[in-house]
Amino acid sequence: MKKIVSPIVALIVLAALHGAMSAALAAPQVAKAPLDAEELAALPGGAWLALDKRGLRLVGADGIDRATLALRGERLDVRADVHPSSGGALAVLVDSNLEQAQPVRIDLAAGTLTRLPAIPSAGFGIEAACMYRDAQNLDHVFLVGADGQAQQWLLGEPHRLVRRLALPTGVEHCRVDDAYATLFVAEEGMGLWAYGADAEGPSARTPVALRAPYGKLKGEVKGLAVLPGGVAALGEKGELLGWRRAGAAWQALPARALGAEQLVALGGAALMVQTKKGWQSPALAWKAGSAPPRSLPIVMPRMQTAPVAQMGDAADDPAIWVNPLDASKSRILGSNKKQGLLVYDLDGRQTQFLASGRLNNVDVRQDLRFEGQRVDLALATQRDEQAMVLYTIDAGGELAEAARLPTGLGDIYGTCLYRTPEGGLDAFVNDKDGRYEHWQITRSGGKYGARLARQFRVATQPEGCVADDRSGLLFVGEEDKALWVTSARADQPAKLEMVMPVGEWLHDDIEGMGIYHGDKRSYLVVSSQGNSSYVVFDAAAPFKVRGAFRVGMDPVAGIDGASETDGLEVSSANFGGPFARGMLVVHDGFKRMPEGAQNYKAVAWDDVAKALKLED
Repeated sequence: MKKIVSPIVALIVLAALHGAMSAALAAPQVAKAPLDAEELAALPGGAWLALDKRGLRLVGADGIDRATLALRGERLDVRADVHPSSGGALAVLVDSNLEQAQPVRIDLAAGTLTRLPAIPSAGFGIEAACMYRDAQNLDHVFLVGADGQAQQWLLGEPHRLVRRLALPTGVEHCRVDDAYATLFVAEEGMGLWAYGADAEGPSARTPVALRAPYGKLKGEVKGLAVLPGGVAALGEKGELLGWRRAGAAWQALPARALGAEQLVALGGAALMVQTKKGWQSPALAWKAGSAPPRSLPIVMPRMQTAPVAQMGDAADDPAIWVNPLDASKSRILGSNKKQGLLVYDLDGRQTQFLASGRLNNVDVRQDLRFEGQRVDLALATQRDEQAMVLYTIDAGGELAEAARLPTGLGDIYGTCLYRTPEGGLDAFVNDKDGRYEHWQITRSGGKYGARLARQFRVATQPEGCVADDRSGLLFVGEEDKALWVTSARADQPAKLEMVMPVGEWLHDDIEGMGIYHGDKRSYLVVSSQGNSSYVVFDAAAPFKVRGAFRVGMDPVAGIDGASETDGLEVSSANFGGPFARGMLVVHDGFKRMPEGAQNYKAVAWDDVAKALKLED
């Protein structure tokens, strides 16, 4: 009589594999459940999710089935709850009968599986599905069709379609590395690709491993599992493959011939593979690849403007006009690089459009003195005419074009304004070749003009700049190189001193800039476009870094985050409500949830101050 090994004993042995990798292949397991599952996912505390013909089963660490959901499914993925003490997890699988992604809540303490509302039909057959937990601990699902159609959904009540993607055809496997926000997809006949999983960014791809003649990968990729700083896969013949991050590149590890049919991540650097001998844990001697990006605090947007009229790279730079009689009736100005100047109220509604042509940057200064009058003015760069467009702003926040002032530049780009101590207005405009022109705005007989006061340059392309009216300092950004400071005064030499190079905090391109004037100190806010963050400095020497943050999404309010910001502006005025301590307005390079034309997001300065522990 043969001796039978019980499933309970086998599962206890299998659960022990969660803790550490064995020095060689672990002894094969012979139990039938859940080891014979078509798909398997590890859960906290040694429990398992097993997917087979009977449905989705929750199996305890003792090998006893706790719960079952009767459904025919595939493409199982899971994320444990952020707080382990909650004793739960969230899974997503594809209901093969309904052709819909089905989220499932797992309560390990109660031993239950609960269907959540299904994700609405994608409109295509789902070949691959995988989960992603972002830096805000929000859970997403990627759904991929055979023809390359793909969607990213944010799970919640209700589920929200975040964006659509164009992925390769023939994708059957995908997994997401949450720490690096990387979506891995295996393309049939081609190889393995890495995409940005964060919705606030482009869907650009980089190759991890490709087949000949483009690379050295042999055969198809049959399964994927994320490892710290890398990814593992099964090859066409069941061999174990691995790639480790090496900066922006990928280092291939030697293949291991295992004859595996399925691959399961256990967390950390631990894997299990299913072979003809059962489930085994191969020793990897894994060394984590390049460290993940710096973790930054996330601040929620409080408002978003209506989108611009054109799709693509259209919106660019905002400015803020403060209504001196009623700050709640202030205006946000936004440049449309394809059309003109947009004006919004503080609820984000468009109130005015000025068809001034291809504008790039815009800035505002108030309470200026010309010919015995006090006026508010805005100025924008006009790229077709290589000119400065000057606008008057009346007491109700209505703008009118007042003058077009030519410059000596050949490819005008960015601009910023400076209110002199005497109440005059100076304008700084730059060219893509690095040149800066410093113009003094004049008015005679009611007509505006400009007088060239200074010229200077940076070595490579600039754009963003900001003048601090309190201190008389001018900050300029050399996009790929550094942040610089000099005097904003026309009677001073334009000697540039470096504040900070591109590197640890600033990631090229250096873009928009604004000055927040607090009661005790002023802060410089800079758009670090390369990593979609905002760096805050003291606006006085030695220009200490106070920290950096990102603008995340608010699913409840239906506002997406902000990314690849070009221009920004900040004001310390009391606009009321959440903006009582001021607001930061940033350009958003990718409109999501739903997808659409670019717009601007408003962040409460109080939220920034709390996130970075800033003083008033």
